[in-house]
Amino acid sequence: MREIDVSLISDTVRELCIKANKVLPLDLEEIVRNSVGLENTEPAHGVMCALCDNLDAAKELDIPICQDCGMAVVFAEIGQDVHFINGSFENAVNEGVGRGYKDGYLRCSVVGDPLRRVNTGDNTPAVLHTKIVEGDSVKITVAPKGFGSENMSRLRMFTPSVTREEIIEWIVDVVRTAGGNPCPPVVLGVGIGGDFEQCAYLAKKALCRSVSEKNGDEFYAALEKELLDKINGLNIGPQGFGGNVTALSVAVETAPTHIAGLPVAVNVGCHVTRHASKVL
Repeated sequence: MREIDVSLISDTVRELCIKANKVLPLDLEEIVRNSVGLENTEPAHGVMCALCDNLDAAKELDIPICQDCGMAVVFAEIGQDVHFINGSFENAVNEGVGRGYKDGYLRCSVVGDPLRRVNTGDNTPAVLHTKIVEGDSVKITVAPKGFGSENMSRLRMFTPSVTREEIIEWIVDVVRTAGGNPCPPVVLGVGIGGDFEQCAYLAKKALCRSVSEKNGDEFYAALEKELLDKINGLNIGPQGFGGNVTALSVAVETAPTHIAGLPVAVNVGCHVTRHASKVL
């Protein structure tokens, strides 16, 4: 049994909140920069250049890459041989989020009640997903999620009679309907299967997958490519001004489901779909 003081959890979450908001994953940054050459018209080419300039400015000035520093979504894979000491794990996560957003001068956007709308002042509480795994380590991923893109996300409870083509058309239509609202070019997370809430979880988790990593199942890897090609044929383009690059990446995650259902969720991420991880 390995003991971990929850203060280490707080320190790690604090670090990851700041890092995720200021530094885009390298493989996603590479796709953004490579996309400049795919746009041969104005304003599409100019917008892609401006997005790259924004990434450079964030590095040079040590500031967030987007003014919407998001709601802190935290994924924790906890080894079953780990014992936390000196406090509550969940409280430690929220302490780390609060410190990270204050110390990093990140915009705090969370309200404590959905109807009374009073800002909590430190971007807590986080949305926390925990999973028990083998071993004695803890992997923490912080994925700040802005709501310009989150508001464009959708979930639909299909029946098993739906065809592959109908699912594709619905996913593409989600992006078509979103238009320029989620700050394209987007990163798309798709969840297929499970039940109502697991499907949405899969779509959000898909956004944390490296954009250079395809689905391990060739069937779904082909689906990811087809979706990406069709979405990029919509001519929504960078920031909705038209162009060849509407999406940077599509990631599909799946789970077993009920014989009577086929839920599908689309979680839309903007061109700065952020996440940072650390293993303790």
